[in-house]
Amino acid sequence: MAKIKSKACKICKSIYEGDKCPNCGSKEFTDSYKGKIHVLNSEKSEIAKKININSNGEFAIKTR
Repeated sequence: MAKIKSKACKICKSIYEGDKCPNCGSKEFTDSYKGKIHVLNSEKSEIAKKININSNGEFAIKTR
């Protein structure tokens, strides 16, 4: 069984599967990213504020 590879949006860093980013609608993505962060509450998360994430979900820490 083939594993579906996830992508990271170059604009908002959201990690997703599919044709376009569900968070910002961009089609610019990369398969190469470093680290993942799961944001449960973006308003209270200090890490989310530090890397400029304003919504909840799964994000890449660094995209190439």
